[in-house]
Amino acid sequence: MQSTPQKILLFGPTHAPYTLEVIVVDNASTDSTPDFVPTRFPWVNFILSDQNLGFTGGNNLGYRSCRGEFVYFLNPDTELVGDSLLQLFLAIREEPAVGIIGPRLHYADGMAQNNRRRFPERLTGFFESTWLSQLWPANPWAVKMHMLDWPDTIQHDVDWLVGAAMLARRTALEQITYPTTTSDTPVPFDEGFFMYSEELDLCKRIKSLGWRIVYTPKSLVLHYEGRSSEQVVAARHIHFNRSKVRYYHKYFGRFWAELLRRYLLLEFRWQLSLERIKYTLRHKRELRAVRIKVYTEVIESDFSQ
Repeated sequence: MQSTPQKILLFGPTHAPYTLEVIVVDNASTDSTPDFVPTRFPWVNFILSDQNLGFTGGNNLGYRSCRGEFVYFLNPDTELVGDSLLQLFLAIREEPAVGIIGPRLHYADGMAQNNRRRFPERLTGFFESTWLSQLWPANPWAVKMHMLDWPDTIQHDVDWLVGAAMLARRTALEQITYPTTTSDTPVPFDEGFFMYSEELDLCKRIKSLGWRIVYTPKSLVLHYEGRSSEQVVAARHIHFNRSKVRYYHKYFGRFWAELLRRYLLLEFRWQLSLERIKYTLRHKRELRAVRIKVYTEVIESDFSQ
């Protein structure tokens, strides 16, 4: 179901008009979105998918329909603040070597969400978003990846950005597209990553061709992170860690991917054991029962590809 997009004009400092095309992809939602959006916003190019294609598949579906020189990948759990989009556009337009640019991200409560990353090293996956990272939060691998040695108040180059809000140059995307069996149009995101690590992989491929990835604090986006993924906790853990292992296999090889997979499973087995002990001791048994079910499902997934 699609409608003719309206030409929305933005005006920059030189009062030059820019045309904006808005595309909304509905990833098999179960609410009233398919009825509401076309009625309330008839100028939006609304694309309805009959199945959940994940972050990568949904963005690829929208990409096939877009026609602009620049493509803004924007999560549904985000809110643009002020002239956020215009600031991103002006910044990337002035730098022809920039392939992707991203804004400052804040959570809904106003706290900053770090949106600057270096590429992970072989040991990073063991010390970032794991129990080891909680025991040693200042470990050098996590500090390096999150660029904590750089201030977030200045515009600078990064290796990759959080995928919640990324403005990309179409020329750069066209150089790293994949052919698919479902469409004649090549797409930029690797659909082997259902969700998580897909923006890391995208930026890795774009930067390998010489394009710059840039963070700018001039643009601000609110990110209500996790509203959709938190609805199914087990699925979030499975997708996050499965994608992590897949990235390691793709860039570091089978040995490191298998080592990381076994370690991550060991963590969840340890957490499952703790929850069972607490359940036996009658400590918040309802909560423990839910966690036992979740961790069991996560372990059974095996994080296999």
